[in-house]
Amino acid sequence: MSDNSPLLSVRDLSVAFSQAGKSFTAVDRVSFDLARGRTLALVGESGSGKSVTALAIVRLLGATSATFPTGEALYKGQDLLRAGEDELRKARGAEITMVFQEPMTSLNPLHTIEKQIGEILELHGMAGADARRARVVELLDEVGIPDPASRIGAWPHQLSGGQRQRVMIAMALANRPDLFIADEPTTALDVTVQAQILKLLKELQQKYGMAMLFITHDLGIVRKIADDVCVMQRGKIVEAGPTARVFDAPRHPYTRALLAAEPKGDPPAPDAAARPVVTGDNIRVWFPIKRGFLRRTVGHVKAVDGVDIVVREGQTVGVVGESGSGKTTLGLALLRLIRSEGAIAYLGKPIDALGSKAMRPLRREMQIVFQDPYGSLSPRMSVAEIVEEGLLVQNRGLGARERREIVARALADTGLDPAAMDRYPHEFSGGQRQRIAIARAMALEPRFVVLDEPTSALDMSVQAQIVDLLRDLQRRRNLAYMFISHDLRVVRALATDLIVMRGGKVVESGPARDIFAAPSSDYTKALFAAAFNIEAAPADVIHQ
Repeated sequence: MSDNSPLLSVRDLSVAFSQAGKSFTAVDRVSFDLARGRTLALVGESGSGKSVTALAIVRLLGATSATFPTGEALYKGQDLLRAGEDELRKARGAEITMVFQEPMTSLNPLHTIEKQIGEILELHGMAGADARRARVVELLDEVGIPDPASRIGAWPHQLSGGQRQRVMIAMALANRPDLFIADEPTTALDVTVQAQILKLLKELQQKYGMAMLFITHDLGIVRKIADDVCVMQRGKIVEAGPTARVFDAPRHPYTRALLAAEPKGDPPAPDAAARPVVTGDNIRVWFPIKRGFLRRTVGHVKAVDGVDIVVREGQTVGVVGESGSGKTTLGLALLRLIRSEGAIAYLGKPIDALGSKAMRPLRREMQIVFQDPYGSLSPRMSVAEIVEEGLLVQNRGLGARERREIVARALADTGLDPAAMDRYPHEFSGGQRQRIAIARAMALEPRFVVLDEPTSALDMSVQAQIVDLLRDLQRRRNLAYMFISHDLRVVRALATDLIVMRGGKVVESGPARDIFAAPSSDYTKALFAAAFNIEAAPADVIHQ
């Protein structure tokens, strides 16, 4: 391969899947080049073929179901689509690495962070446990894990969603690859950490001449990081070119629609007279830190430390803050899914002392949509079985036909074809899986819903649809929402009231409209700067 040749050259790539004797094309004659030191972004709606294209290049689609009717993927002149397993194994993890969209399903829950990153280093030739340990600490420090030397013994479940994604990036960068494939690498990260990770990737790219294939639905990130962009729709590239040209003068109607898509509309008007559905007073969730042979408690991680919250009928309380600030932990505490201290009431009745049996009837009325849809959906169950599971537990008198009708309505409400209810989660895109998770919660017709990053896996056009859907459901059913997110544009479109958290404590709270118009704390100002103009984010305020 000459110095002027692209590092990766994809030509007329088609990917087809077989199901029940039928074949359908997910990627249709896609072509692009990627040179060393350059970043190419693949953008488009969920299901457009972005991730399938990336997975096809490194042959991670599964040999039994995926075929390549046309095309080639030339890496350093070698066609990876026809390479042997030994050749692929040498390239994966060393020369070509990939960060997946959902970190919790990519990390082994039975191994510590040190073991998982160290295993990659060992497999690709780094000898000596001490050297590997030092490199693991260095990598964790590079991706922004605080106090990395003390965190290498942590397990994946002990990290926040953003921290897990940073570990995945550290694993991908461990052997300084030539080609870095990033499939939504900042999906789980708050806006300030997004800025850090993007800056880190650009610095490493410049240092090592690394090429990046960047898959994302966040067009703001594309503008910041990508040299070139390919816009995909229904498996085809409909527009391609330098990022500045595509963004400033889009030629295809679909590109113009993507650039115009953003959650719009106003949140519910504040109503102090609305009935409180869930209240929390001085909520505390402290996790003990145990050390020594006898595992004595030497301190506590104060994940939630003295938080007050009121969520009213027909209203939305937005909870924002960096990864690890305690947002999700607060939601789990209010739902009584983790142990906490402080008073919690549902419709005026105390529930903080109720046992699991007494809480069971309330589970129908208090639902949650989790951040990671693939991790929360059983791969062994069809979509119909997943959505109707709560109905089987809470409505034992319903017949099979009635349950399927409810499932069909829930799927239709979230923009999915009810005819697909007998398919399995792995057959859907990341955004479609998130809609399945929302349908599961809504099928039980709850009164209070904790929405934990429900739009994080969705492209911007679908984000706008989901925001409209959530707003419509709230209006029709008078639902109370607790909306947890790092996407402040979505929060601004949905939240009546806002709570800003940092280190388990409330930094600022009040009517969302007032806080967005005039934030009072430096931390809130820094978050807003990072969300609405990444380059303006004052990192010293965020991480002082």
